Amino acid sequence: MPLNHAQWQKGLVADSLKPVYLLAGEELLVLEAADALRAQARKLGYSERQVLDVGAHFDWDDLARSAAGMSLFATRRLLDLRLPTGRPGTEGAKAIVEFCANPPPDVSLLITAVEWSSKHEGAWTKQLDGAGCMVVFNAPRPNEWGAWIGARLASRGLTATPDAMALLAERVEGNLLAAAQEIDKLVVLHGQGKIDAAEMEHLVADSARYDAFKLTDAALGGDGARALRVLDGLRDEGDELIALMGWLVNQLQLALRLANAHDFAAQARAERLWPAREQLFRKALRRAPREHWMQCLARAARIDRIAKGRESGDAWLETQRLIAVIAEPRAAQALV
Repeated sequence: MPLNHAQWQKGLVADSLKPVYLLAGEELLVLEAADALRAQARKLGYSERQVLDVGAHFDWDDLARSAAGMSLFATRRLLDLRLPTGRPGTEGAKAIVEFCANPPPDVSLLITAVEWSSKHEGAWTKQLDGAGCMVVFNAPRPNEWGAWIGARLASRGLTATPDAMALLAERVEGNLLAAAQEIDKLVVLHGQGKIDAAEMEHLVADSARYDAFKLTDAALGGDGARALRVLDGLRDEGDELIALMGWLVNQLQLALRLANAHDFAAQARAERLWPAREQLFRKALRRAPREHWMQCLARAARIDRIAKGRESGDAWLETQRLIAVIAEPRAAQALV
């Protein structure tokens, strides 16, 4: 059975590592947990680490070869298997099960997955959970957000009044990465101690400010309600629709190039996408085929003509419809 966060924290300080770990779920939380495990491994003498990135053409025999390999420099080794989609496939599941059934001595396997739901679980996760440790990191629910911020502040030597925490939560709009960055900045600007609402107002940047980046990220992430709210904010702030469409078209063209690519991971590297944005596009492309992105580009071209006075229509209304279609492809027919 997967460990909860408290059990994970307690097990992390043990004087030995388990043969295998699966850390899955919310990207920021998974990456931080993996960093903590790597640090503990170094303390315990795991001085050699080998990274295995699972892409479209990954050879799962590499896992067995790496596990069986000998090292001249370390008696303990950590195999760092990056499985972004959380889906190893038939070959991968078999390779992981075989590792769990007979883990090599003085070798630990760390598997990280930044996409996860109950549908990802299967025989391989049950075998892994029995042989080692499985932890699923979920983003805080709305009613847990305040507690998460409080715990995050406390981990950095800070406390805040309820009003101050509510203000921070409002400013970052439930964005874990933005909240983490703001709290780290508070440590630098304020130092340790307690922060009240007035000081929080002064120190924290307005991370909820509406911008084109948040608009496209929300739409591509499938959060139509938030994307439309951001679009309304951009309009209220007086942003020019023509400039906004330039960025939106850029992102739609990128989505189409990725949809056309034979090797998504290779194309993502060619586009110089950092991991979080690669996952954003990966999820978006799973919701709709390449034809959908071509249709979105055609809609965007029409909006651009309307905004420039070359075609009749309500450009902002059409943009709302386009954003809704990007976020939820099934809405396309209803909005024709």
